[in-house]
Amino acid sequence: MHRYVIRRLLLFIPTIVLVSLLVFGLLRVLPGDVAVLILAGSSGEGHYTQEDLARVRSELGLNEPLHVQYARWLLQLVRLDLGTSLYNDVPVAEELVQRAPVTLELALVALVVSLIVALPLGVLMALRQDSAPDYILRVVSIGGLTFPPFWTGSLIILALVLVFRWTPPVGWTAPWEDLWRNAQIVVFPSLTMGYFYAALVARMTRSQMLEVLRQDYVRTAWAKGLRERAIVVRHALRNALLPVITVSAFQFGNLLGGTVIMEWLFTLPGIGSGLITSLSNRDYPFVQVTVVFIALAFLTINLLVDLFYGLLDPRIRYQ
Repeated sequence: MHRYVIRRLLLFIPTIVLVSLLVFGLLRVLPGDVAVLILAGSSGEGHYTQEDLARVRSELGLNEPLHVQYARWLLQLVRLDLGTSLYNDVPVAEELVQRAPVTLELALVALVVSLIVALPLGVLMALRQDSAPDYILRVVSIGGLTFPPFWTGSLIILALVLVFRWTPPVGWTAPWEDLWRNAQIVVFPSLTMGYFYAALVARMTRSQMLEVLRQDYVRTAWAKGLRERAIVVRHALRNALLPVITVSAFQFGNLLGGTVIMEWLFTLPGIGSGLITSLSNRDYPFVQVTVVFIALAFLTINLLVDLFYGLLDPRIRYQ
């Protein structure tokens, strides 16, 4: 087990290097100059000379060769120095610490909502295969996969404003500051994302449960006269959970990236909305560190899921 974990952690290194190289190169291909944006101001009407532009580019290190810029930034990452925002001169680490709780809470609540809804519905669809509840729930789950979250979120906002004459609170309030206000802020974007991912988990749970329920050991359990709850929970669901956990883990990684649209749509100050703002401002350090952070989160989640397999299925051994 220890050797397996060490090997997986060592594989993080080339993956992170490749991700950092890709995001660094793609950002330099995009049109726009952060020095021009700084000098022109948010309105774009600021006046500057070529000498001012050269001075700002020199101060930001943008006039150096690209390989020198990349090597310097990679060395900063190794030293855990995330750098400073080029646009507002704020340390990237400080900005991430402020924005990360918003994104993590949204992703966690959406994941919990999707699992709470999807697992029982998936089991019910499998147990009542080809019945009226199965057809209805399949239509609902297909609808969740069909409607993109940004479209569903827009409809929710329109319904809240036009029908209920109410809008969610603007801004962000931490749960330890005001739990009720925080719930009002989080509930609608989380439900929007949770519905989309619950549809996928429910479909996966249904297909896996149908496969497991046809196994000989489940038929033997029925023949012994065990209760339906014991057969479903103890024998069928536990063995059907491995692929579902894999999908759920990928979902959590996708949720971290999927919050970009939800945070922008519901005006939440998370990592996603900061990423959009930084892209428009060509704030290279923040965008680069954020993408690397999301990639590292994906890798860590996948490793934890692989290790969790061993707890669910004793037959799995890592060496």
